[in-house]
Amino acid sequence: MKKSTWHKTVLAILITIIHLIPIYIALTVSFKKITDFSSYWTLPKQLFLENYKIAWQNGGMAIGFKNTIIITAIASVLIILISAMAAYPLARNNSKFNNIILTMILSVMMIPPLSLLVPLYVLMRNIGAISTYWGIISVHLAFQLPLAIFLYTNFIRALPRELDEAALIDGCSIFTIFYRIILPLLKPITVTVLIMTGLNIWNDYQLSLFFLQKPEMKVITLTIATFFGISGANPNVAAAAAIMAVLPVIVVYLFLQKYFIQGMVESAIK
Repeated sequence: MKKSTWHKTVLAILITIIHLIPIYIALTVSFKKITDFSSYWTLPKQLFLENYKIAWQNGGMAIGFKNTIIITAIASVLIILISAMAAYPLARNNSKFNNIILTMILSVMMIPPLSLLVPLYVLMRNIGAISTYWGIISVHLAFQLPLAIFLYTNFIRALPRELDEAALIDGCSIFTIFYRIILPLLKPITVTVLIMTGLNIWNDYQLSLFFLQKPEMKVITLTIATFFGISGANPNVAAAAAIMAVLPVIVVYLFLQKYFIQGMVESAIK
């Protein structure tokens, strides 16, 4: 077996190296002075931590982190609650109407967000949602809910219907069945939805660029972009900011990776 799978191991190592190279270069650049013109591949002779201080205080990463955490946290919680509640009747009632609704939800996933940018921007401007938390959160909900509903629906379909029937016999309402019986069983897929949709929101640049125009509303991706301007660029500080932006995501994934993989596998199989 080892002889027949060695090429898979080599391929996995190569893919890992390809993904680690940008992080390695970002780390080396973030610890160098802007006057250091040595190769990005070489390690710094002396660690220069001032780049991180500049990025956090003067570069606006503190404000960017605050806005990103608020937007990602609220949007992720709403996505989980709304998509799980929407997927429950879609999964349990296998009617023609529900299948049409699910098909329409999946078709939304095929539409590129930027293709709707102009009408969406006009709508957001007319209702006063530009540069507001609730405005950008609503936009993220619109584009992230279809994927979450799809994953929850496939997962709930595999849960035994006998659980619902036994609870109904005991006098439980539909809401009680969902919140006390079904929802606790959705832990693996909930972590999967949290990581996939939360990561998309955390890393979003295109939507935030158009709908968050005030400086005090900038998120981390917009903050990093400010280090590359017409008057000049500071790749060292930008690299430090990028490393700070990546660290929380890596930490969260390391703690939740077991449930993430379990949810992905079970959702695909079921």
